[in-house]
Amino acid sequence: MQPIVILNPQQQEHLLHAFETALAIGERSQFFLWTQGQLQALLPHRLLVCLQLGPNGNVLHSECFHSGVLEEGMRRSLCDPASGLAVRLQRRYREGAAVPLALCAAAPEGRLPGVPGNLPAELHALGLDNVLVHGSDSLPGGATFFCLFGVAPAPDARHAHCLRLLLPYLHMGLQSLGTPAASAEGAGTARISARQAQIMRWLREGKGNEEIGQLLGISGLTVKNHLQRLYRQLGVSNRAHAVARCASLRLPDAGPYTEARL
Repeated sequence: MQPIVILNPQQQEHLLHAFETALAIGERSQFFLWTQGQLQALLPHRLLVCLQLGPNGNVLHSECFHSGVLEEGMRRSLCDPASGLAVRLQRRYREGAAVPLALCAAAPEGRLPGVPGNLPAELHALGLDNVLVHGSDSLPGGATFFCLFGVAPAPDARHAHCLRLLLPYLHMGLQSLGTPAASAEGAGTARISARQAQIMRWLREGKGNEEIGQLLGISGLTVKNHLQRLYRQLGVSNRAHAVARCASLRLPDAGPYTEARL
């Protein structure tokens, strides 16, 4: 029997706003901004891993949404479609009652039904002590599964209740983005240069123009000029929109780069 959860007026307002704004999601940048805004207001977390699943439960695509710096090694540990932590959590979740499930590394059984095995220690090693997961049923358009890593504070019945209510909107939002192949077809002729891709990598990690210039061995003014051209190409007006637009178009935001010798 699920515990009774009563949301306070502010939480109810956040939830209603999340419902309303989710209906307008139609591209990757909108989904990204929704996860970093409305979803964060209700379920504060460090990063969100989304899985798109085929009819047989096979992983068609995995993707990670976050606003901070994420090392490639951690990305692989979480998102690898064959052995990533998100995929293994999805398998354990399917073996259970398929209800929102929380795992706290500090207390392996968590405040909700826990996951057995060495997953708590693995979470702790990654610096992501808490995770809250939930997924859709098998549907005609395919199933989805969501892992909120680094939930703070430790997830409880209220977090699970909010995720249960938000699941249809997460599912519809992710499915509306299509597969990576479909997104690439929709990208048209938009392309960015290798230098712009290098700059986008550091832009996404929050570096300023001067810092990017030092890392790439060019001046801050040159970085600014590259960014101005990139804004015009993408039809955006600022750094945040450029990052979101590149994500929407599946354009590269990383490439060969040169570390500064300090």
